[in-house]
This record gives sequence, C-alpha cells and structure tokens, in this order.
Amino acid sequence: MRNHLIGSLLSLAAAAAVAFLSMPLRAQFPAESTIPKSKRHPRPIAKAPTGPTPRTKDGKVDLSGVWGYAGYTSDIAKDYDVGELPMTPFGEKIFKERQANQGVEDPEARCLPTGVPRRDPYPSKIVQLPNLVIILFEGNLHSFRQIFIDAQHPKDLEPTWWGHSIGHWEGNDTLVVDTVGFNGKTWLDLAGHGTSDQLHVIERYSRPDFGHLKNEITIEDPVYYTRPWKVTEITPLMEGQELMEYICTENERDSRHLDAISEQLKKK
Repeated sequence: MRNHLIGSLLSLAAAAAVAFLSMPLRAQFPAESTIPKSKRHPRPIAKAPTGPTPRTKDGKVDLSGVWGYAGYTSDIAKDYDVGELPMTPFGEKIFKERQANQGVEDPEARCLPTGVPRRDPYPSKIVQLPNLVIILFEGNLHSFRQIFIDAQHPKDLEPTWWGHSIGHWEGNDTLVVDTVGFNGKTWLDLAGHGTSDQLHVIERYSRPDFGHLKNEITIEDPVYYTRPWKVTEITPLMEGQELMEYICTENERDSRHLDAISEQLKKK
C-alpha cells in the first residue's frame, strides 16, 4: 500500500506535489493534539491556483474538481490544544489505548473504508449534479459517497461504513451535508479518535476562490464526545489532474507490520 503512495507522489506534476508535502509518511504517534501547541512545528501550506470562484448556470458555487490533501489524516483534532477536545471518559480511554498500541486495530490500515469525515491522503473528485453530488476517492478500493440533494433520510436506515448523506443549499454559496446511519466501526483519523453508531456529521462545503475547497465539519457522537465539536479543512485544487487507480489490497503490507507491533506490545 505504501509502495503505491510513493509511486503516486512521483508521478504527480510539480504543482500538485506541493499539496502532499505534509502527508503522514511517518508514524502519527504521539498524535499532534497530544502535544502542546507551543511545542508543535508548523507544516507548509499547500499552494493552489488562484482565480474567482466558478459557478454553475443556476448561480450556485461549482464544487467540481479534483482536490488534494487537507492535512488532517493523521489527527483530525490537530487544531485543538491538549485537553481541549470534549471527549467523554470512555472516548478518552479508547483514544489513549489506541495511542499506546500505535493504532494496531485501525480498520483503514486493513483496507476497510475510512468513513466520514475521515480522509486518507490521496486525492478525491467531486462531481456536482442538480440533484446529486458524488465524491470519488482515489484511496482504498475505489470508494465513493453519494449526497442526495433536497432529500430525506430513510426511516429504516441500515448502518453502513459511509452512512447516508443528504444535502441542501444555503443560498448559492454553501452546500450543507447531513450524514447519519453509521455502523460505528470507523475511526476519525490515524490517531484513533473514535466513533459509534450514533455518529452524526454535518459538513458545510464552500469554495472561497478557484483553488480552494472549504469544509466546515461538525462532529457529534455522545458515546465519544460530550458535545459537538468542529474542524475546518481547506483542500487545494489539483488543477489538470485526474484520479489514479489505487487498489488498497494490492501489495498491501500494513497489516503484517501492525500485527508485528501488536505481538511486541503483548510481550511487554
């Protein structure tokens, strides 16, 4: 899996490669949010094309495009200082256990879906239609999300990895996405921030200019967090790029390394 990542990086154009400078190629333990902000090292900001925000024929912001890496794969709570994230005692216990065992049980490392709002460091592509927005992910196994515009959640939702997403427009500038119906098996990041089947995610997508996608995320899960909390991710446009084929299980090596770590920890 990591071999593919290296190959993808080498094949990207120079303009797109900048977006990957802060990719989590090294271990994510301890998580950034467990280190005081005063002791953290700032990471480079990815460059992106400039220009006015594109719009569709009906005046709505056009979110279409191939989008790069926002920098939250390792730790979605990296904007929070130590102790700021409103975790329940159970949520904090699970997070500390996952930090201690270096995330050996991470489902994404075994090629299972990342879920919402977690993102791997690979690009994604948004396809915007009047009644449907589709997000295609290069990572994992050709994963995708469907956001049904001006729809309702079914009453008999079957829990899934990606949940069920509906959206509506606030004016012409912001697409608000509501996602429920999760199976509780995903992590929010590599660091191990947890989720349950009560997870509820609200995303507010906008495009402040040509080269940037803004996603204001609200996470609510009473099992792991005492109150809803927010994170804002800014993703650079990969102009002129397309998604590559990526098969997570092809030449996959993470699981054997994680199993080895697990065995070493048991011996301590």
